Amino acid sequence: MKRWSTGIAALLLALSLAACGNNNETKDNAAAPQTEPAKQEATQPAADSLKTAYPLTLQDATGQSFTFNEAPKHIVSVSPAETEALFAIGLNDEIVGVSDYDDYPESAKTKPKMGGIMKPNEEAMIAAQPDVVFTGISMSEDAVKKLRELSIPIFKTDPKTVDDVIKNIETYGQITDHQAEAKKVVDQMKEEQNKVVEAVKALSGDQKKKVYIEFSPGWTVGKGEFMDELITLAGGVNVAGDTQGWSEISEEKIIKDNPDVILYAKSVIDDKTKKGLGDIIKGRSGWDQITAVKNGAVIGLDDNLLSRPGPRVTQGLQEVAKAIYPDLFK
Repeated sequence: MKRWSTGIAALLLALSLAACGNNNETKDNAAAPQTEPAKQEATQPAADSLKTAYPLTLQDATGQSFTFNEAPKHIVSVSPAETEALFAIGLNDEIVGVSDYDDYPESAKTKPKMGGIMKPNEEAMIAAQPDVVFTGISMSEDAVKKLRELSIPIFKTDPKTVDDVIKNIETYGQITDHQAEAKKVVDQMKEEQNKVVEAVKALSGDQKKKVYIEFSPGWTVGKGEFMDELITLAGGVNVAGDTQGWSEISEEKIIKDNPDVILYAKSVIDDKTKKGLGDIIKGRSGWDQITAVKNGAVIGLDDNLLSRPGPRVTQGLQEVAKAIYPDLFK
């Protein structure tokens, strides 16, 4: 079964912009000396608020307290979602190690490998001498504790919603004094989210489609996780919404729930049968009677957009929305 990386917990971001006003008075433009200083007054506080003041003390998702006396110069990430976020806010030079599964952006592929979520390479991490190591929701707290006992500074996130993802990116910006860069990323994410929410907000209850999502053979997601929220934000009704968290499916229950749309991670291949997830779903006994299967609404989505709570999660939201309501997102 393919392993999925997810996670985040967060706050704010960093920038330094300052507007320089032209105070030269001219006979023809008497208003100029008044408007320029006013513009400076409005801009300067915003610029200052996006500049991180050190020392900075924050808690991660485990309640562990971290004090940063300056922006970290050596950063390791052992979660693909966190890696994407760190690169997105311009930390290529500071990143000295990534997980074995990090494949986006392209620059991540050239960074030294630090193992995976389940089998982190402690020796490689220690050798990298990181100021901080970021990890996501797939790493257990027991694993985090073990790494901390080796004096590896693990900062863990645990995002359950899109807002959590956004807050985490803001936190990374604050920690690294890249708040301005983080703000650009977050603003784009909010814009993408709002477009989807606006497009589906007029749907009445009886117009909302029932959706089933499968991200790994036999596994789906219920309440309390960001993947469930993507369906809800996209105007769908998750048929597994009466369950909590990640869970193995009941094939009979899915047949009974009769979803209008089935979404799945399109590049997942079952280790035993070597079949793609879409073929597995459509080949299950009795599933040919499900509305989604009968209507050809079994749709594969980009695994990484679907499963990584990072800066592209709102692109994943857009893809989910298009799959459920193609007529609304032509």
